[in-house]
Amino acid sequence: MNKFPIYTRKGDKGETSLAGGIRVAKNHERIEVIGAIDELSATLGIVRSIDNARPFCQIIHRVQNELIRFMSEIVSPEDSRFRILQDDIQQLESDIDKTSESLDALTEFIVAGDSRQSAFLHLARTVCRRAERQLVALSINDKVSPLTLAYLNRLSDLLFVLSRACDSR
Repeated sequence: MNKFPIYTRKGDKGETSLAGGIRVAKNHERIEVIGAIDELSATLGIVRSIDNARPFCQIIHRVQNELIRFMSEIVSPEDSRFRILQDDIQQLESDIDKTSESLDALTEFIVAGDSRQSAFLHLARTVCRRAERQLVALSINDKVSPLTLAYLNRLSDLLFVLSRACDSR
């Protein structure tokens, strides 16, 4: 018998727990944000698994680890151990600036799909934007760090720039 079964049966009635054992509905605004961030990280995992993703693997892996902290902050806003920091946002900006250096100026709208990697980066960008909208909705009724909002906004910019860089290689 498995010592640590994956199922607990505690969520069978549509509830889950936040930090501190607080039970909420599985469609609670915090859970919606966490779900979108989890989906974003999984999509980035697909990008990282594509052979020609090598130039961006380190950036994407770092972002996936930051997203774990992000989810921890959303589920446990009072725990100061897990926070998105200004340094995280500055690193995204640095990644954007470095990646953008080799790109031509935009002269037309981008249509996703020129490469598999780029298409998945565009998908990740749209999931990131959805998470951002859900975080804004959460912030209307609940306290949310302004750094988390800035982080998602900047991350979607980075994903856009990375998708362009994929197609310019």
